[in-house]
Amino acid sequence: MELVNEAIMHAATAWWILPLLFAFCLIDGVFPVVPSETFLVSLAAVGISTGSPNLLLIFVIGVSGAIIGDQITFRIGRGIGYRQYGWMRKGRVKKILDFATRKLETSGALLIFTARYIPLGRVAVNMTAGATGFSYHRFTFFDVIGCITWGAYSVGIGALAGNWLSEYKLLGIAVSVVIAVVLGYIIDRIVSRVLERVHRRKLRQLAQKRGGTLGSAIHTAPPGEQQEI
Repeated sequence: MELVNEAIMHAATAWWILPLLFAFCLIDGVFPVVPSETFLVSLAAVGISTGSPNLLLIFVIGVSGAIIGDQITFRIGRGIGYRQYGWMRKGRVKKILDFATRKLETSGALLIFTARYIPLGRVAVNMTAGATGFSYHRFTFFDVIGCITWGAYSVGIGALAGNWLSEYKLLGIAVSVVIAVVLGYIIDRIVSRVLERVHRRKLRQLAQKRGGTLGSAIHTAPPGEQQEI
């Protein structure tokens, strides 16, 4: 265990660790094949217990990579759309993209902000936002807020677990990652339910408006034309 702890501390102080963190967070915003949250949480757990790397630096670099990655995904969506490839038109990916399209129409700000916490979901939302012509300035504003809170959340979890288990670096990392996964799942479920309720409320309001307009038209039409309407 002591050898493992020493290896972790050595890696955390290496010159390439922070550029690698930036690359992980950037790539994860475009193509979620790298565990950026896990990396961010783990590095924070080591940083709080050893003093290196600095937590503020971890936060800034992680958030910067995430923002740039999201911007790239938005630009891809704006440039080529989101149904250009076969893997986007089938299975779970298609369902996520369809869901994001519907939600952007009714709850764009909330969706962009909260999607940052869902690895595959954020790519789908950001690409869809670009493809559907969502305002770039609005997207950037809400995405930056989402990335900042996501970075603070990840670093905070890592720092909390690392502080509790400062003498056992490997165990501290493992605990922090488990906490991050559990909280991420809970956030995912809460966000999905909230967005679904908002979407249903919007649909009911829209149906009521349409019903009211139709009823008004029938009420004001001449007697001979009401049956035709």
